[in-house]
Amino acid sequence: MEKSKVYYTSMRTGFDNGLLDKLKRLIKKAGIENIDFDGKYTAIKMHFGEPGNLAFLRPNYAKVVADTVKELGGKPFLTDCNTLYVGGRKNALDHIESAYVNGFSPLSTGCHIIIGDGLKGTDEVYIPVEGGEYVKEAKIGRAIMDADVFISLAHFKGHEATGFGGTLKNIGMGCGSRAGKMEMHSAGKPHVEEELCIGCHRCEKICAHDAPQFKDKKASIDHNKCVGCGRCIGVCPKDAIVAASDESNDILNCKIAEYTKAVVDGRPAFYINLVIDVSPYCDCHAENDAAIVPDVGFFASFDPVALDIACADAVNAQPVISNTCLSEADHEGHDHFGAMFPTTDWRTCIEHSKKIGLGTDEYELVVVK
Repeated sequence: MEKSKVYYTSMRTGFDNGLLDKLKRLIKKAGIENIDFDGKYTAIKMHFGEPGNLAFLRPNYAKVVADTVKELGGKPFLTDCNTLYVGGRKNALDHIESAYVNGFSPLSTGCHIIIGDGLKGTDEVYIPVEGGEYVKEAKIGRAIMDADVFISLAHFKGHEATGFGGTLKNIGMGCGSRAGKMEMHSAGKPHVEEELCIGCHRCEKICAHDAPQFKDKKASIDHNKCVGCGRCIGVCPKDAIVAASDESNDILNCKIAEYTKAVVDGRPAFYINLVIDVSPYCDCHAENDAAIVPDVGFFASFDPVALDIACADAVNAQPVISNTCLSEADHEGHDHFGAMFPTTDWRTCIEHSKKIGLGTDEYELVVVK
């Protein structure tokens, strides 16, 4: 397979060449202008940051991308889907409020926020995965699939389950509805934490298979009837219904790849990674540990696989910052992510993405000044 081009610009600036200018020049050099945006709804998928986390991407970066899309005739919106876990982004109201708290608003970004899977994380569409081995139909947020053009704007950092989080994680996990996230994280089916259940019967009303059962005003899930759709998780007002979270990290990575394919197949897509504030854990944490390596720069490509591997290579080439999670790890070789998280292999996602035709790990790095 021919090498894919990955475009890169460093963090070095001049008096008339700031980081926002460099980001805009980068995405134009990478070819974003070749996409037909005229009158097209454009989803810009990013992470707004869990309240308390300060490593998420600043709204200023989102505005550069949104303004560029508008200049090219497009109709951009920022989007993400609700989280499976309990936190500040588990429903659309809390999610948008968290985004506002972290500085994302139409005034700061130049476009609106639409939560991809709706109010309770149940507004989803089932998308067939061509060549899928683990997922036959991915459960993707409806607003994301309604868009004509898809752009990923990802913060590249470490991740305790997948090794790192970049483009593939931003798209695959991030665009899954709450039920989709359950499918990626779980080999099993949801269960009820009875002490939290208030017996409201909402799970019973939404289930098409009569799986929720009630005894003494407490729900339980009949796994012989349950098909694992996860819709009960979204409607439970007390978060009493939880996923098994028992999938191996290798299979989780493969499912993320297949969900990514479901999102991007059949429409124009463009990918951006910002390798800055490289924290060891996901921005879903309500805190962020110290960055493990110096800031590297901005990367963009039409190939999500090449983009992620280029960013991983760039991080692994950096010196380790002292007094960090990475400096305290038992480090051998040149795999920073493997040193921090030896129980997971980030290459699994890359290899499976290649296998199902998402892209290649062979890349040519094009430096943009």
